[in-house]
Amino acid sequence: MSMIAAFYDNKSILITGATGFLGKVLMEKLFRTSPDLKVIYILVRPKAGQTLQQRVFQILNSKLFEKVKEVCPKVHEKIKPIYADLNQKDLAISKEDVKELLSSVNIIFHCAATVRFDDPLRHAVQLNVTATQQLLHIASQMTKLEAFIHISTAYSNCNLKHIDEVIYPCSVEPKKIIQSMEWLDDAIIDEITPKLIAGRPNTYTYTKALGEMVVQEEGSNLNVAIIRPSIVGATWQEPFPGWVDNLNGPSGLIVAAGKGFLRSIKATPMAVADLIPVDTVVNLTLAVGWYTAVHRPKPTLIYHCTSGTTNPCNWGKMGLQVLATFEKAPFERAFRRPNADFTTNYFTASYWNAVSHRAPAIIYDFYLRLTGREPRMTKLMNRLLRTISMLEYFINRSWEWSTYNTEMLMSELSPEDQRVFNFDVSQLNWLEYIENYVLGVKKYILKEDMAGIPEAKQHLKRLRNIHYFFNTALFLIIWCLLIARSQMARNMWFFIVSFCYKFLSYFRASRTLKI
Repeated sequence: MSMIAAFYDNKSILITGATGFLGKVLMEKLFRTSPDLKVIYILVRPKAGQTLQQRVFQILNSKLFEKVKEVCPKVHEKIKPIYADLNQKDLAISKEDVKELLSSVNIIFHCAATVRFDDPLRHAVQLNVTATQQLLHIASQMTKLEAFIHISTAYSNCNLKHIDEVIYPCSVEPKKIIQSMEWLDDAIIDEITPKLIAGRPNTYTYTKALGEMVVQEEGSNLNVAIIRPSIVGATWQEPFPGWVDNLNGPSGLIVAAGKGFLRSIKATPMAVADLIPVDTVVNLTLAVGWYTAVHRPKPTLIYHCTSGTTNPCNWGKMGLQVLATFEKAPFERAFRRPNADFTTNYFTASYWNAVSHRAPAIIYDFYLRLTGREPRMTKLMNRLLRTISMLEYFINRSWEWSTYNTEMLMSELSPEDQRVFNFDVSQLNWLEYIENYVLGVKKYILKEDMAGIPEAKQHLKRLRNIHYFFNTALFLIIWCLLIARSQMARNMWFFIVSFCYKFLSYFRASRTLKI
């Protein structure tokens, strides 16, 4: 019998960010392993004209929850959506809902955050810092609360090379940052942002570091724990391999490469791609929730959920496996879904400059205009190139994360819990995982039929030919310009032509002698 699964039975749980990637997988695992839990409250706001209940129905209607419906047929009755808005004061939760939460909630999993790297500081502070502060204020009044689990990121201290499972202070206290956001205008905030983030590449990593400080300072009277996952990717094992539903991080890289938008990006092949499957993060999160509630460790424990220290995989190896999977199962024709949100680009050891990316986009848009369709490739390409610049910081560096607390927790689990809530990434086969990841993107995000692979292979071949033709033409144009302007280039050209002519003459002569 799993102690962790039994712990969550009859519990009332609050999850923020439940409509996000990690939040959905967390809910699925809870219902599948602890179907007798009492209720899961989720903070939701209406979106695209949908009511709260419609959003819950949409989540439960996905393939992710197929196994849950078998073990917990009335799962929809155990999810209670509560209107909330993290941008508003007190999260905009009604007094009636606050009253129910205060008297009922046993465990809080705080997963909500903005993960946009280029968010303005004001917005990032509101969602990642102020909202965390306000949730902690509500949590401190909950009479039955046993544990508050905060999901941060392993990159919150990416300005350091080696990162321990401790909270590192920022140069300015979170309270002062929050207060300054209330009266400073946007122009001043934008001006001081580079100085505030101090070595970090973006507002996301900086505000997640501030959020950790808030948890430490304002959650001192609670049983609190912080989990720092690295790059969260598709499922490894549960509920089935390769499930993913968003284009963040590696998923966007895979889509952009598979659709033929971009073929390369500047990266360090030997840099560690610290990818962690989402089900591994969820298993650790639930184990931490149990351990924090039962053992009440002091001080606050931080758990790194990373793969680079235990089972490293570099970007070069990952890129080769992605390419190998494309050969087996190419993606369907690009531009079939103009509304798809392609957010990033593909990785290799080196790349042509931006001209070689933008020029084909301009040519394709010209073709679209001629055929009476809306040109969109240039706009998309500019967006992808902009995203590349934000990703380059992470795909050209490696970090070392200590995992003492994570290893300690694994040793505290029973053999059954180590099996059911496995977060040991040393067992992960990267080649198999990446192949399942690529196929998952194709199947669950792009909704492509695996029966369309032969046609997709022909399309991929055409894209390659166009790419090679353009690069060859670009090289010849540059070479001709060099010959016209440089005597050294002309001498080199004449030498190459002369050498080739002599080699052919020698080859023909030797062949004649043999005959």
